[in-house]
Amino acid sequence: MSGSTHSARIAIIGVGNEFRHDDGVAWAVIARLRERAEGRPLPPGTVLSVCDGDPGRLIGLWENADLAVVLDAAHAHPGHPGRVHRLELDAAEQGQPRTTSSHGLGLGEAVELSRALGRLPGHLVVYAVEVADTSLGTGLSEPVAARVEALVERMEDEIVRHRDAAARGLRDTHSGGPP
Repeated sequence: MSGSTHSARIAIIGVGNEFRHDDGVAWAVIARLRERAEGRPLPPGTVLSVCDGDPGRLIGLWENADLAVVLDAAHAHPGHPGRVHRLELDAAEQGQPRTTSSHGLGLGEAVELSRALGRLPGHLVVYAVEVADTSLGTGLSEPVAARVEALVERMEDEIVRHRDAAARGLRDTHSGGPP
């Protein structure tokens, strides 16, 4: 744990494979976030990462984070490519995200292992994007590509919402008011 330091760490993690068409949606979102951050920097302590979905790597990327936002491609039956699902999990909550990753092992396993090891982030938000095509190749299908910019904005909104909530919590703690 971080002890007495109070620098909020925010991990934005894109899971997938950029060489499997729609499975690369998270990589496209992370790339766009990086581009936008050049002109409008993200808050200090914000880390943008991509990952193949390996549970050990995911845990390493979100460990000690106050907020981790994970974006992943998902299969749904019947599917609606481009539809986005948002799930939240606080470290104190039980259960696991109910999504089917487009990878073999994935987010659910990482959450359970992280919980067992005491390494869950303070707050975990998962965005699962329903996909159409995860065959070999590059480029996103039209319905998934059409969601990239909106997903970038949602990632930025998560950061702002977390920063504002943390600031309110600090104010409430210092003023003696309710949280």
